[in-house]
Amino acid sequence: MEQQGQITQQAGGLQDTLIGLAPILFFIALIYLLIIRPQNSRRKKHQEMITNLKKGDKIITTGGLIVEVVKTEENFFSVKLNDDTIVKLSKEFVAYKLDEQETK
Repeated sequence: MEQQGQITQQAGGLQDTLIGLAPILFFIALIYLLIIRPQNSRRKKHQEMITNLKKGDKIITTGGLIVEVVKTEENFFSVKLNDDTIVKLSKEFVAYKLDEQETK
């Protein structure tokens, strides 16, 4: 009888532990669904946009410059600031691509 009482106490202790962990697990799942998953989705779309950039596309850099892609390389873009100035831009500094409608 004494052993059965100890087993019941151990099962009750395990149940209390699981009930205590439930709010923590709930908040971890909530953080994943509200923060991490959408951020990964945005990062994936941004990376896809960068890989699909080609000559003639207009982009905005993280510094706020509107430039035109002249040449794509593995880690850089050659971009045209104006008619006379062509510079290299790291792919990390591309904020987004301008659509034709946005430039008008």
